[in-house]
Amino acid sequence: MKKYINIKTLVLFLMLGLATTSCSEDFLDRPSEDSYSSDQFYNTDEQVARTTYGMYGAMWAPYYTKNFYALSELSSGNCLAYADGPELIQFKLTSDSPILLDPWRACFAIIAQANNLINNIEKNATADVNRAVIKNTIAEAHFFRSIAYFYLVRLYGPVPIIEDNLALAKNPMVNTNRVEDVYTFIENDLKFAAANLKSKIRSRSASGDNIFVTQGSAEAFLAKVYLYEKKYADSKAMAEKVINSGEFGLLPNFADLFLTSKNNNEESIYSWQWSGAINTYGGGNFSNIQYGLDILNDNASYGATYVPSNDVQDAFEIGDLRRKESFMIYGDSYPNIKGDGVVGFVMDKTKYPDALANTGAAVKKYVVGQVTSETGPADGWGGMSNCNYIMRYADLLLIHAEATMAGADETTNAAAKESYNKVRLRAGLGELGANVPLTKTALFHERRVEFAFEGEFWFDLGRLPRQEAINIISQQDRGFDSQGVIHYTPTPTDFIYPKPDVEVRKNPKLKEAPVPYTFK
Repeated sequence: MKKYINIKTLVLFLMLGLATTSCSEDFLDRPSEDSYSSDQFYNTDEQVARTTYGMYGAMWAPYYTKNFYALSELSSGNCLAYADGPELIQFKLTSDSPILLDPWRACFAIIAQANNLINNIEKNATADVNRAVIKNTIAEAHFFRSIAYFYLVRLYGPVPIIEDNLALAKNPMVNTNRVEDVYTFIENDLKFAAANLKSKIRSRSASGDNIFVTQGSAEAFLAKVYLYEKKYADSKAMAEKVINSGEFGLLPNFADLFLTSKNNNEESIYSWQWSGAINTYGGGNFSNIQYGLDILNDNASYGATYVPSNDVQDAFEIGDLRRKESFMIYGDSYPNIKGDGVVGFVMDKTKYPDALANTGAAVKKYVVGQVTSETGPADGWGGMSNCNYIMRYADLLLIHAEATMAGADETTNAAAKESYNKVRLRAGLGELGANVPLTKTALFHERRVEFAFEGEFWFDLGRLPRQEAINIISQQDRGFDSQGVIHYTPTPTDFIYPKPDVEVRKNPKLKEAPVPYTFK
């Protein structure tokens, strides 16, 4: 219990770290270059280290609180909703949708904060600050900026590359840059981060020390970015480097991944940190509300905004241990979860005959239930303290397998199959035999079920050739049980979201063709 309290205390500090930063109101209203510093602020190692704390969680809240789920799980066909995003299910999203604005603003706020640290922290820190702390903090800023751009380019396509906040304040009318240049910029940031972040071996028990990103975190994301760019040899080599380092590992029990007491375990490469204890809107993890039934959350007047589609339910094989931990159906029981005021929640059809009326299921992943000693407190809006994974080691293993395939339809490579089999075996499923090839179809399917409801599948669909992705989506059942089977077919342009209309009105150049970026 003592370790759990220590973890929660550190998460609280991470969340409160946002108080030492400033968040831009929108794309054009960025803070001045010196708004994050003062003569008194950068006098100690702790003051410098805390400048990145908000980027471990709180600054992402406008994106994560609601739109993270909608833009990934609804569009991909993993979830359905009557409200808060049905246009994504039907591919009727328009540029004036409010769903598009918060991710844009949150990511550019991260970029603005990172730019300020990269450009100013070294000159604003006194001689009393350890140079190693400054080096690591600047590397963290490069890392977080890369993650923000990784989301932006996958969501919106060409976006402006911003390195100088002052220059933007003087001339806010800027063009977008080519997708390939954005990816190069991301690569450069991750390479810098990998070369300058601390290296470590993760604690094999949940630990607050595991919160902080490391050299291995940056290299793991670099392997992922290379895969998106189809730089298969680079992706494979980087994935193998991280795997062979021994820094990360699979948590033995899949269900443990989503326990609050297992926050920041050895599988976490980078997670967003949340805390119900600070009791501010966006401080807690809203998954318990957006995914969980109302009988499973505290302080919220609704629940289960997003429910599993019949299509994703059908994707899970019989005997897959991930199924019960990913979504619940009638008859499922969860001994450690408190629901409807009782610890030991049972999804009882007699007691809750209408709870699963939409598709016969509710999301379980990230749903921790009502407050117990295991979950810690809920905030005033029902937000909880469990982390959410942005990348975990299972992802790296499947990246390694896919990079080894190098775009082929199948492979018999033993190392690729070993990485794939590790994920399968933890799920209680059979491994591929020595003479059975690993196919692209099997790998893609494995990624869907392993990361269901974690915000990955839409981006995986976006990596496929457009017609292949369209064929997959057009065959999905996107209807509620009361509606019967419903199909929707996207167009090639639906895989990149329109830029928010309010931002385009402020900066009409966002509508123009992207231009090459001049790298420094």
